[in-house]
Amino acid sequence: MSGAITICETPRLRLRTVTPDDAAFYLELVNDPSWIANIGQRNLHTVEAARAALETGPMAQFREQGYSLYIVERRSDGAPVGMAGLVRRDSLPGPDIGYAVRPAYWGQGYAYEAAAAIVRHAQQVLRLRTLYGITSQQNQVSINLLNKLGLRYERFSRLPPEGRETNIYRKDFRQD
Repeated sequence: MSGAITICETPRLRLRTVTPDDAAFYLELVNDPSWIANIGQRNLHTVEAARAALETGPMAQFREQGYSLYIVERRSDGAPVGMAGLVRRDSLPGPDIGYAVRPAYWGQGYAYEAAAAIVRHAQQVLRLRTLYGITSQQNQVSINLLNKLGLRYERFSRLPPEGRETNIYRKDFRQD
């Protein structure tokens, strides 16, 4: 991808910054029923709208915060399998980990592999003190993944702006 920066790699995956060229992939991802059910409706219906959302969302956040959501692609063939990274929300005291994998790639361990790389990056490169995770009470797959990553349930909340019912998880990093 033109202008993309590799953030980290795992044996099977590359996590890289988002570019405007990712708009068609993003449009498909955010309109998948599993995204809508677990993350929320983005009301994006054209590639142009998806490109604008990437530019004002992950791309802007990376410029401003130095982290964001990243494209997760297979190293073997460059196929985009999903997104993972860190999101800064006004409703939380620190960044939270986010991840989504296209259904065609479920059951292959990609979500955990990408999310574990994000946790390492948050601790070792960004030197964060605390990492949050959020998920709906019904999303047992995500709850299990957050627990496997070492995040622990902290509290229930209704996060703005939609007031969605959300479990909040937290991981504190030791700072040596």
